[in-house]
Amino acid sequence: MNSSYHNPVLLKESVDALVVNPSGIYVDCTFGGGGHSREILSRLDENGKLFAFDQDEDAKRNMIDDPRFELVDQNFRYLKNNLRFRGVKQVDGVLADLGVSSHQFDTPERGFSIRFDGDLDMRMNSSSNFSARTIINKYEEEDLARIFYEYGELKGSRRLASEIVKARANQKIKTVEELKNIFSFIPKNKENKFLAQLFQALRIEVNDEMAVLKEMLTQCGDVIKPEGRLVVISYHSLEDRLVKRYMKNGMFDGEPERDIYGNWSAPFKPLQSKVIVPTNDEINDNSRARSAKMRIAVRNEK
Repeated sequence: MNSSYHNPVLLKESVDALVVNPSGIYVDCTFGGGGHSREILSRLDENGKLFAFDQDEDAKRNMIDDPRFELVDQNFRYLKNNLRFRGVKQVDGVLADLGVSSHQFDTPERGFSIRFDGDLDMRMNSSSNFSARTIINKYEEEDLARIFYEYGELKGSRRLASEIVKARANQKIKTVEELKNIFSFIPKNKENKFLAQLFQALRIEVNDEMAVLKEMLTQCGDVIKPEGRLVVISYHSLEDRLVKRYMKNGMFDGEPERDIYGNWSAPFKPLQSKVIVPTNDEINDNSRARSAKMRIAVRNEK
């Protein structure tokens, strides 16, 4: 595995939960450095098969030379269509390790990190024409306020949006440092948390992450076999809430319709009552693990 990529979070726990059939077909929705994929392959016999998805060009450098493995150069929102194209209607399990890799954070020109100056990019798919620079320089003030509030959970989002609109009236905002300099009024002891939330909001909007996650989860209801597993590792509350609700009742909003006995039909059943988190030792070894939460569900009989 490329050392510039992160060590996979909850590696053993996630693959233990996922692989219930050594001869089965599995999907790693977020290939990245290939850590989870390699562990999955180590659990499969000669008849097993693993499909991995990743739209990031850098991920191709971590290709695994194994006849049981195929890397799909696509966003995992196209999970079902890509499996069907390959003649696969159902799989034994799907794993998704969401969020941004350490490699992406540590590459200044990708613009994901507040630690480096670089272009305001944040694209997971580098061939896309839509970047954080587009949002900062072209979004209406009310739309900027909306994404800061919804995706960054930032208080005072209207003022933040107003400050950006004022700054860009003088000149285009092109770099991480130029954006950070607009918010010099944020107290130093709150600056890092604020910027992390701001960048999270921009990244989610650039990559349409909430819609992508909903589409993937919904498709899992079709592509995972009865008794198959869905394992999702998330890194912020917005993602975790969607995953929790979908695993519980198959919906993202509202409540499911119940029968006269108060029961409802859902595609999955959660396999644990509490979210699974990394140990203190893993968090000490891997800072990315600090905010990780893992949920596991089993596909109900249709």
